[in-house]
Amino acid sequence: MKAILRGAQIYTDGTMKKSDLLLDGTSLSVFEGDVSAPSAIPVFDNIAVLPGFCDVHVHLREPGFSYKETIGTGSLAAARGGYTCVLSMPNLAPTPDTEENLKVQLDLIERDAVIKVIPYGTITKGEGGLELSDMAAMNEQVAGYSDDGRGVQSEEMMLRAMELAASLGKPIVAHCEDNSLLRGGYIHDGEYARAHGHRGICSESEWGPIKRDIELVKKSGCSYHVCHISTKESVELIRRAKAEGVDITCETAPHYILLDDSSMEEDARFKMNPPLRSAEDRLAILEGIKDGTIDAIATDHAPHSAEEKSRGLEKSAMGVVGIETAFPLVYTYLVKTGVITMERAVELLSISPRRRFGITSDVGFSIWRLGEKKPIDAKDFLSKGKSTPFLGTPVEAECLLTVYEGKAVYSAL
Repeated sequence: MKAILRGAQIYTDGTMKKSDLLLDGTSLSVFEGDVSAPSAIPVFDNIAVLPGFCDVHVHLREPGFSYKETIGTGSLAAARGGYTCVLSMPNLAPTPDTEENLKVQLDLIERDAVIKVIPYGTITKGEGGLELSDMAAMNEQVAGYSDDGRGVQSEEMMLRAMELAASLGKPIVAHCEDNSLLRGGYIHDGEYARAHGHRGICSESEWGPIKRDIELVKKSGCSYHVCHISTKESVELIRRAKAEGVDITCETAPHYILLDDSSMEEDARFKMNPPLRSAEDRLAILEGIKDGTIDAIATDHAPHSAEEKSRGLEKSAMGVVGIETAFPLVYTYLVKTGVITMERAVELLSISPRRRFGITSDVGFSIWRLGEKKPIDAKDFLSKGKSTPFLGTPVEAECLLTVYEGKAVYSAL
C-alpha cells in the first residue's frame, strides 16, 4: 500500500528529524508533494520511523517447549513489537551445548523465523554447571554463551568458561543467581512478601554473583554481559566496574524500570525471575538507564502456558511476556514523560545491543503511530504467552509496520 506520513519523526544518524515521507510498500522516500492537498493516498500523522529493535534476551521455547512458544509465533510477536533481531536463550531441549544439538534449533530458525534470530550456546553441558559445553564447535553460529535460567555456581567453572570465551571472542552472558541464598523464595524478599506470607528472594542472590564475576572478568579478560539486573547493588557494582575499565555491559527489562513490589498482586503475571524488587531498587534501575550504566532494555520475553501461570504466586512458572509491549511502555512512560529522549530509547532498544553483540546485518525499520491511548490487551498478542504485569496499562504507541530485509514482517496497515 501507499501512505503519506505527514511530519514523521525519523531516526537519522543518531537524532530524530522531521520529514514528510511517502511509504510505498516497504520503501520510504521524502514526499515532495503538498501534504495538505486532497489525495487518494491515506495520510497518517503522529508517526515515528525507527530502526528495527534488537532484543538480546528472548525465550522462543523451541526446540522442546513448543506448547509455550515457537520460533514462528515468537518471531511474529517480535515483529509486532518493532524487533528485527532477537537473541534466543538456550534453556531448551535439547540444550544447545554441542554443534549437533544447536543444529536442531538452527534448522527451526531457518524454516520459521520471520526476523533475524541468533541463538546462544550454553556455558555448561545441559546447563548443569559441571562440564563446559562445546563452545569452540558452536562459536561461529552463536551470539555468546549463557546458562540463562540458572547461575553458574562454581567460581572455578565460570573462570574456565570466561577464559575459553575470551579466546573465542564471544561474550559470557550471565544469569546471576546464587542458589544457596534462594531458600525456597519465589518473589522479592520485601514488604509485599512479608505482608502476604510469601517466601522471599534476597537481593544478594543477584548482586553477589555479579560481584564475583567482575573479579573473574578482570582475571580472564573476557567480554561479560549481565542479564536482567533488578537491584540497586547490581547497578552500583556495574557502574564502578565500568569506571575501572572492565569489559562489562548489562540489560534490564521494562518491568524492573516501571514496577516494584508495591505493584504486586496475588497473580502470577507478577512472577518472574529476578522478581520485582523494592521502590528503591526501581529508582536505582531508572538512574542506571539515565546515566548510561545500563546498556540495553531487553524483555526477557518468557512465555508459559495459561495453566502454568494459573497456580498462584508460589506454584506458577516464573516468567512473563514482553516483546510486544516494550516500546509502547518505554515511549509512554519514559520518552513522553521526558525521563529519556527518543534517541536514548533507540540507543537502548536497538543501537547499543547490536553494537555489543556485533550484529551488523540489515537493521530494517518500524513505523509507529504515537499519541493514541489504548490499554494493553493480551488478546491482541501474537505470542502464545499472554501473562503480562502490564495488563490494562494504557500506552500511546502502536506498531503499524515492521520491515526486515525489504519484506513487511508485520503490518497493521
